[in-house]
Amino acid sequence: MPEAARRRGKAVLLILLALVILAAAAGSALLHASFRAPGPGAAVALKVSPGESTRAVLASLAGLGTVAHPREVELYLRLHRRNPRIEIGTYDIPAHASPADIIRLFDEGRVALDQVTVVPGATFADFRRELDASPDVAHMLRGKSDAAVMAALGHAGENPEGRFFPDTYRFAPGTSDETLLAMAYDRMAAMLAKVWQQRSSDLPFDTPYQALVLASMVEKETGVADERALIAGVFVNRLRRGMRLQSDPTVIYGLGSRYDGKIHTRDLTTDTPYNSYTRSGLPPTPIALPGLESLLAAVQPDQTDDLYFVATGAGGHHFSQTLAQHDAALRVYLEHLREQQQAAARRPAADSR
Repeated sequence: MPEAARRRGKAVLLILLALVILAAAAGSALLHASFRAPGPGAAVALKVSPGESTRAVLASLAGLGTVAHPREVELYLRLHRRNPRIEIGTYDIPAHASPADIIRLFDEGRVALDQVTVVPGATFADFRRELDASPDVAHMLRGKSDAAVMAALGHAGENPEGRFFPDTYRFAPGTSDETLLAMAYDRMAAMLAKVWQQRSSDLPFDTPYQALVLASMVEKETGVADERALIAGVFVNRLRRGMRLQSDPTVIYGLGSRYDGKIHTRDLTTDTPYNSYTRSGLPPTPIALPGLESLLAAVQPDQTDDLYFVATGAGGHHFSQTLAQHDAALRVYLEHLREQQQAAARRPAADSR
């Protein structure tokens, strides 16, 4: 081949090579720009299941309208030898997040935490139902007896009622019910120990567990924050005098599944270990999971001369020092109930006109 031809061929190859390099550079620049460009979609929640590949996750993002070109993102990751660590769970993807933003969420493990909420006054059975109903909890204890649950937690022989602190527990998907219950147990133990150190000096009981029992009664008697220490004060006064506590929530707890939504006269006279109308002293165990305010009320009750309280029908209670005062307040409450019932009976007729 003549020298001139060889030179022309070499020049053509160099030009082609340069074009390839330029095209590759341009393509890389486009991929880089696309990787960092804002996405097209609104904020979404992406749920990643076990075993999903990066390609499958990108396809899900495309289906949600968050990633416009999933294959380009996958190519960019391959070219840059990046293999994002995608944990199972739910990710909150912000509106217009770029692929770079989303991959950063994966790399940083920003899985959205799930939560289970147990309100003060709920029972241990309520807590277990909340856990059983959560699809994000690993169910290790579902179907086991309360005794088996306590044994699994390392507290064999303990009655579970009242032992778990009511709160909102946030957790990563796949956390076991055993772990969450252990967390709630430890929190209640810590709270109870802390408030016990702050107790009044003249309480008519001697142990933190008795304070826990009283706190559970206070929790069930009122939802009014300002009344908790007053309620505790009444119960403490009755304990000092040897009077029965006569607390309806203890009767309801003792009835269990037999409670039909109303307390009947027969319920008050039928003896159970929890019937504080037929038995003196505190119930044998708590009747609910008390919150911090009720724990504090139980160990720091108000100094009061009151021995009775009755609902007012307006969300609070009327407190009395004597039985005569209490009976008068009870008559006012019963009259209020009658008026409410009469108003309810008249309402359908008025609505039909």
